[in-house]
Amino acid sequence: METNRRDFLKKSLKLTAATTAVVGATTILANDEVSSSNGVAKGKSKKKEVLYKKSEAWEKYYKTVY
Repeated sequence: METNRRDFLKKSLKLTAATTAVVGATTILANDEVSSSNGVAKGKSKKKEVLYKKSEAWEKYYKTVY
């Protein structure tokens, strides 16, 4: 009876350790994509950031502000 319990515990501990290793490896791989970009995933293509596009509405805004 004790032998069966011990074998069960050994097998369950091995399974838990293997599962933990797989989850840990997956987490590490997922964090590599985000690590240097402040939490924002980057794409592979270079993107141009557009902050301002000259338009009539912006011209009116700047005239009233200044």
